[in-house]
Amino acid sequence: MKTLVSGSTGLVGTALLARLEDAGHDVHTLVRRATINGHDISWDPRDRTLPGSDIEGFDAVVHLAGESIAEGRWTSEKMGRIRDSRVEGTRFLCETLAGLEKKPKVLVCASAIGFYGDRGQDLLDDRSTSGVSFLARVCRQWEEACEPARLAGIRVVNLRIGVVLSRNGGALAKMLLPFQLGLAGNIGNGRQWMSWIELGDLVSSIEYAIETPALRGPVNAVSPTPVTNAEYTKILGKVLSRPTVFPMPAVGARAVFGKMADELLLASIRVEPRSLIESGFVFEHPELEGALRHVLGRKVG
Repeated sequence: MKTLVSGSTGLVGTALLARLEDAGHDVHTLVRRATINGHDISWDPRDRTLPGSDIEGFDAVVHLAGESIAEGRWTSEKMGRIRDSRVEGTRFLCETLAGLEKKPKVLVCASAIGFYGDRGQDLLDDRSTSGVSFLARVCRQWEEACEPARLAGIRVVNLRIGVVLSRNGGALAKMLLPFQLGLAGNIGNGRQWMSWIELGDLVSSIEYAIETPALRGPVNAVSPTPVTNAEYTKILGKVLSRPTVFPMPAVGARAVFGKMADELLLASIRVEPRSLIESGFVFEHPELEGALRHVLGRKVG
């Protein structure tokens, strides 16, 4: 397939590009800089510049671009960038795709399980309602911004991504040092649910969404075995052979991380990937301990 990918320099985009290129696909990247080679296409969603002629003829588009939610404190300015980079950038891209003479068959657009907000012990699937938090509102508007592409007949998959496990970036990479030093423990009361996915399985789910016509609309990209924060802490400590006896109280998390703490560290989001499983997708690393051992190169025993 001829595939266009935005956000290609991020954790997920880098892994996706490598997988698609290894599989022999013709992959091009949508970049916010001067083009370096013939596979780069330059755009600026803030200035709404993207010549339609540059993106004619692609079979699939994967849209991953967006301001990092885990870097820096959530000031009003930061929260504005988080929203605008996703909502306005996605709307502009989808309006451009909708106006093409030769439209892509499918758009896989990143979203996040933050769509559901803090839901306690509730088990949620792809059809569950949205929450009321800042991230829930952003995700809802992010997905709604794909409407121009849908109305133009493009199959749209909104991939609601959970916590991505990789030693090269994301939450796990940030947690490794304190866990390795034996200075980690539960966050808050430890009862909040964490819905996660190993990076390789996430990349596979994106490929699967591109190739599976039955998938459209919201699709939860999480493993089938969510865990509580206490379970995650215990299993990661076991994999690293380190104690986990230094908890971070909720008040401490808020002092260190500000508004981010309530939505990323203390929120309870228990999600199942019903659409992926019902459509036949198979996870390579469905259990947390096995996924962590794979990611960290730690063998059993």
